[in-house]
Amino acid sequence: MTKIISRFAPSPTGFLHIGGARTALFSWLLARAAGGEFRLRIEDTDRERSTQEATDAIIDSMKWLGLEHDGEIVFQSSRVDRHNEVIDQLLENGHAYYCQCSKEDVDAMREKAMKEGRKPKYDGTCREKGLTEGVVRLKAPQQGTTGFIDMVKGPINIENIEMDDMILRRSDGTPTYNLAVVVDDHDMGVNRVLRGDDHVNNTPRQILIYRAMGWDVPQFGHVPMILGPDKKKLSKRHGALSVMEYEKMGYLPEAVTNYLARLGWSHGDQELFTMDEMVELFSTEHLGNSPSVFDLKKFEWVNGQYMQKADPERLAELLCDFLAREVGEEEAATVSKADFAAVAPLLQPRAKSLVDMLEQARPFIVDAGFLPYDEKAVKKFLTAESKLLLQDIAERLEALDEFSEKALEDVHRKFLEDKDIKFKVIAQPIRVAIMGKTQSPGLFETMMVLGKEQTLARMKRAVEL
Repeated sequence: MTKIISRFAPSPTGFLHIGGARTALFSWLLARAAGGEFRLRIEDTDRERSTQEATDAIIDSMKWLGLEHDGEIVFQSSRVDRHNEVIDQLLENGHAYYCQCSKEDVDAMREKAMKEGRKPKYDGTCREKGLTEGVVRLKAPQQGTTGFIDMVKGPINIENIEMDDMILRRSDGTPTYNLAVVVDDHDMGVNRVLRGDDHVNNTPRQILIYRAMGWDVPQFGHVPMILGPDKKKLSKRHGALSVMEYEKMGYLPEAVTNYLARLGWSHGDQELFTMDEMVELFSTEHLGNSPSVFDLKKFEWVNGQYMQKADPERLAELLCDFLAREVGEEEAATVSKADFAAVAPLLQPRAKSLVDMLEQARPFIVDAGFLPYDEKAVKKFLTAESKLLLQDIAERLEALDEFSEKALEDVHRKFLEDKDIKFKVIAQPIRVAIMGKTQSPGLFETMMVLGKEQTLARMKRAVEL
């Protein structure tokens, strides 16, 4: 059985966005599910618009998503000589010819065809002239059909009369996209091409080049585009950001790949998949044939699920990185990984992202003297009466020999009995005193993470406000 080799071939004229990342993921899964190879090619022949920054960002995005590639990265710009070599072979074997028709000439041909109700295309004026210079065109068949079995869409057939003799080499000597793609895929051994359905029209043209060269034609598949909630083309307002923007927003890579996989692929009603599960279960037969809708709320939900399941030690390390980006490494060094590891389990049930978790963690990682207070919460809950209660509780906590969750529960239960009050009377004043706001994880869990010294310091500061 022939080894499956797929590829992802982005253009570095911009960063890798969600749509491209999904295509990369599906191509990666296609190869990995079959024990094959996944190759990466950077199509950087547009020298004016391609940038090193975008190239680096694409490579970083692939690494972050865990979509490792096999072999060396292929840069299309380094292969121009090889592209031209193939064009010369096509000229020699009679499958290509020189054309000297100007753009104005071709425009006139197309306009005439439209007026006559025919397909607007180049009419083959130079096919048999035997010219020796000009642009190079493919001598495409003028009868029959060119068809293929799309891995997603099923059978697709195009009448050859509908396709014109496409340009293979421009007048400046540079090969065109369709020619370069075919040569690169052939030389890289690619036999499965899974890409966006904006390439459907290119596929029959590329098949003609394969046949003209006598090469094996890969299997092609075209996945539908991703739409925004309004069913229009996905844009930045819908969440069509670059992959690394989601990293900056605190999404976990496994959540991103899981959500992207579900935008067009399914396995029953299952929503959450590990990468290993996706590799085991992936099949092009389960790729949808209609556009998927990007739902940012669903995306956040998926990320939240992964945040809940993540190893606190890993989250702590990531939180340290995020804090360092924000305040600088020197200042961030005052907070240890152990500090974050202690608080992470308390925040995991509610945190939607790492950015969200860091925000919730702030009250835990500052010294009592620097704890910020919500002014409205202070005014409402730190009244003269509640401060007296806080002072009493603080004295009882200070007398504790063992600062455990059970001891804290016992102290507060005895306090409520002595004062003949309900817990809700004192809960919010305590929360505002030790966290500066009215939202926090469980009070006793919070106190345990803060520790006795910090808890008492915060209570005493609140009493003195």
